[in-house]
Amino acid sequence: LLRTSAPQDTLREGRSPSILDTITQSHAQGGNTKTEVTNQDNSPEYLLPGSHERPLMALLPNSSQPETPSCVRDLSLSCWNPPPGHRKMQGDFLYITVVTTEGRRCDITSCPKGFFLNRYQSTEEVFDPRPAQSAPVSHCFTDLLCHLSPAFKQSFILLKNKFHLPPLEALPTPYHTLSWLGPPCSSRVHKNTFSRLGVDEQPAQAPDWNEELQAARDLPQGSLEERLQRDKALLQVNSAFVRAVTQGAENVIDGFVEPVNGNPEDPAFLWGGLFMSQGAASDVFGGERAAQRLELKGVQAYSDIEGSQGLHTLPTAVVDYRGVRLSAQGLAPGIEGSEGLLYGVNAGPQESPQRRCLLEHLAQAAKALSIQRHVVVSPKGNVVPLFTSIDAQGLVGADRRFYVLDVFRSFPADANFCPEALKEMEDTGFPKSFPHGLCRLRPELLQAFIQHNWMKMEALKSVRQQVRDPKHYCSNIFCLEIKAYNFFFLMVGDSRSTSAVREACKEVGSISLIIFEMRFNPNIYSPGVKFPRTENESTNLQRRLLQEAAAFIITHQIPAFVDYCLENNEGPVDGASLKKALHHKGINLRYLGHVVKAINQSEDKERLRHILRIAIGEIFMRSTKRIFNNFVQGVDVSSLSAAVSHFLCCLLVPHYMPPSIADDMKKKSRRRGRGAGPSESTPWSTLTAAELWNMVCQDAAETYGISDTLGLICYSTGPNHLVEQYGLQKLSLLREFCLKTGIQLRLKDYFLDNQNKAPLNPEDILNIFPVVKHLHMPIVDASKAFRTAQISLQKGLLDQAYEQLKEATYLYGRVCDDLHPDACYCHSVLARVAFLKGMVKKCIHSICEYFYTCSLAQKCLLRARLLMLTVHGEDHPYTAALDVSLHNLLCLGLVMTGSQSEQYLKNALKLNTSFFGATNLHTALSQHLLAQLMCSKGDYRSAMAHEKEALSFGEDHAQTRCSTEFLSTITKQAVRVERSMRQAGPECIEQTVEVHFTIISAVAKEVIESLLSKASASERASKDDKQTTNQEKESTKEAAMSEHTEAEEKGGDNEPSGEANDVVSVSSDTGDAGGSDSPTDEETKDKQESEGLNGEINGGTETAASPSVLKAMTWADVVSKPVVANGPAGNVSVVNGGLETTQNGEPEE
Repeated sequence: LLRTSAPQDTLREGRSPSILDTITQSHAQGGNTKTEVTNQDNSPEYLLPGSHERPLMALLPNSSQPETPSCVRDLSLSCWNPPPGHRKMQGDFLYITVVTTEGRRCDITSCPKGFFLNRYQSTEEVFDPRPAQSAPVSHCFTDLLCHLSPAFKQSFILLKNKFHLPPLEALPTPYHTLSWLGPPCSSRVHKNTFSRLGVDEQPAQAPDWNEELQAARDLPQGSLEERLQRDKALLQVNSAFVRAVTQGAENVIDGFVEPVNGNPEDPAFLWGGLFMSQGAASDVFGGERAAQRLELKGVQAYSDIEGSQGLHTLPTAVVDYRGVRLSAQGLAPGIEGSEGLLYGVNAGPQESPQRRCLLEHLAQAAKALSIQRHVVVSPKGNVVPLFTSIDAQGLVGADRRFYVLDVFRSFPADANFCPEALKEMEDTGFPKSFPHGLCRLRPELLQAFIQHNWMKMEALKSVRQQVRDPKHYCSNIFCLEIKAYNFFFLMVGDSRSTSAVREACKEVGSISLIIFEMRFNPNIYSPGVKFPRTENESTNLQRRLLQEAAAFIITHQIPAFVDYCLENNEGPVDGASLKKALHHKGINLRYLGHVVKAINQSEDKERLRHILRIAIGEIFMRSTKRIFNNFVQGVDVSSLSAAVSHFLCCLLVPHYMPPSIADDMKKKSRRRGRGAGPSESTPWSTLTAAELWNMVCQDAAETYGISDTLGLICYSTGPNHLVEQYGLQKLSLLREFCLKTGIQLRLKDYFLDNQNKAPLNPEDILNIFPVVKHLHMPIVDASKAFRTAQISLQKGLLDQAYEQLKEATYLYGRVCDDLHPDACYCHSVLARVAFLKGMVKKCIHSICEYFYTCSLAQKCLLRARLLMLTVHGEDHPYTAALDVSLHNLLCLGLVMTGSQSEQYLKNALKLNTSFFGATNLHTALSQHLLAQLMCSKGDYRSAMAHEKEALSFGEDHAQTRCSTEFLSTITKQAVRVERSMRQAGPECIEQTVEVHFTIISAVAKEVIESLLSKASASERASKDDKQTTNQEKESTKEAAMSEHTEAEEKGGDNEPSGEANDVVSVSSDTGDAGGSDSPTDEETKDKQESEGLNGEINGGTETAASPSVLKAMTWADVVSKPVVANGPAGNVSVVNGGLETTQNGEPEE
């Protein structure tokens, strides 16, 4: 009643907005499901290739529905609540104060009979809750307001008839997402109507987050239904825990919660069942932020261990807000009994059944995490066996569960950044210094390193083992077990086989000489840890393994990441995707400087310029974030907006000079009619752009070692150096900074190219949101089904993959909402597979609906291009894929002008040539599509030039053979057009070659290529299938030629009426059924070649279409049905390079 909801209201609450309604603009009114075709002929100019305009207002478009006016001005509880005792005895429930749109203030009483207007208007001193004489008692509250206010009655009718958003617009997200742009009014208007202070009221009893999480983890997992219920409960509990952490961090850092300890350097807080602290690891390791982040990673690692139901961890999250990082955990349940700690370097030497049970659980966890059991010397001089890092502690809680705490050093140290390894690695240029001493290796790297050593051991064993009989060699192997982190190989036999296995295991660093088993000691290179002398051999082996694992990052993983970026057109587009790709290879972000160095030294540096651009921007923004954290901590809340805008101006404007605070105060005082007050200068207001860039460059040089790259920035033009040297966009830098720090800006277009003027002001800073890092609860069964479907896709089994994807989609829907990232990706793959199976024809029943579908596709693709330009820019290989899809809409739906389609396609060709080279399949396809476009425009000379360039892909490839045939056809058509123009004149010639079949096949090919690009094994078909297919094609052509020969003989001596009628493409008419106009022998042969080409190009059909079939097919048949030639629809196939995948899932050449 106060204010109707709008699609952009989600921005005010830290949630992701939905613009589906704005993109589709299709609503069923009054049950009418007929959709109106909307055809937008042109793309906006800022989306065309080459445009440098980046409007932000287009990112969050306004809703197409008209806004409903407010029904009342104010609606709140009366200050006279609660009713006194004598009024309760007369039935008063509640007192409400309403201010109507006419400005009338009404006091309303709620009673068992309904609602009535009070007798007199209440004041601060007088209140009379008795009913007025003229007002009736209404059972419904809105009926009373309609009687009191005519304007409310009219607005309420509009409100009831207002269009309601479809369910897809209101889908909740598992976790709140951060939007860095907000609407002009971002205040929470009437967020809590009945709250007097405007703050969230806490329940009387705080929730026990640990008990809720552990109760969800202890749910049974015997059946599929039980596992789904358990995963759903875990996701719901963790989502509620993250929301509580977000609210708690705001209250703690804003100063509304008092610390529970008396330590001002490391305060601890209790709020809403959460224990929040900043951490005191800085004194020992030099980085409390790294310790909190590693603690979260350690808890995630122990939580993800399958089958470890007996070992528990506390719910944990890390939140950054206003430059401060807090670690939030659920309250521990206390200690059971008088035993105290059962496990740890400071635990007593007592033995008990509970201690033995805890050690069993820790041993199982150590095996899964590849942690070696080792012995250390405690501070008291005792020898203590450990299965974890030296900081970890194990105890039995009051709930009789086993807990493991302080797991921030669970992963082994990175020897490349350990000062203790200086003497051992001085020849390699490592170790290097780092701001903190908590550099640990990632679990993905350990897995890759173990697999690499296992393959190395297999190669060494096969070389050194001399067994004459291969059967005897195979019989000696009786166990081969490969698991997540450990690979076991057991062999028995003669002495030569045993010695070969021992030597191979010893050389690769296996902790056992009879089986391959590799584990790591997390306490190696840890300061203050002592090992007994009896462990010298094992300790030396662990140091060697850590040094090899650290070197493995430089020698193998970083080059592998570079190769991945060269081969994949869907590489990173921003800092978040770059971080994900690096972590997938086990590369920490502290190696960003080494990634930049590897790209600069690569021969394909120009093809990797987009990765270099993103890496430089990520280094720049991470260093800037660290400077900002220290900057914003010393700012008062009242000056927060001004300080943030001042920092951003120094960041984006190279010659920005901060205005004097005294001048601003004088201006404000003059406006108010008062004299100027005393001039005050705050520390944050004295920051200049040159000082900021000097600090950023110094931090980047110390952290990432790229002084050669960023060292000149502080002495030159600041951010302009990044823009000119690497092609970075200031808008992209602004977006990255806001997402990393939680800043929300006003939604408007910012002009960031000014060299002196401030692009932002304090009014543009709307809010600062907490940025939360939390645990990720896996959806086990759905993830397994999705991975199985991916394997089926790589094998080319579409039917099987389609069923598996439907199962995965169902399982995701049972556990999480559809807006979960994994569920969204599963839906996307399912849609592409359904398209490949030809199921799109079930959704298209008329030509109007087909054109409407193409219009929606155009809007979605233009939206994707807008996001791509904002996030990264145009110079990216994925932009080429979007431009090719936009071009295909011209031929499929005719929703774009030909000139714009040509611009998109030429831009895609330029990007593909630049990133992949002239002989890549992406470039060849762009050349082929551009040749088709030139044919449709009648420019045969350009078409032949582009098709010749497409032939450089390779002589043996199927696409090359199709391009050769297409080139031959358009050459003949060009000759005949030229001959016809000389004979009959240009006004009688139809100079178009329709290529609808080839374009449809090209679109399908693009989809398959993006879906099955990694299926290298399926790209090669057998020679028998190839020979069979060629024989079938030859027999089909011979049959077609004989059929046309018979038709020619029956046609007799009929002469064609004009040569111009025979120059048109395969979709043109071929004459009446009576055969009054028959072609000549030469023209019949040309027609057969043209028809055979259009039937076979890009693998669109398996046999050539006869003229009678083409004559019977209409345009609606072409666009709404699979390409079928004299065969059933079930045999239609699409091509990915040389691989044809039919509907039954069998790959054919």
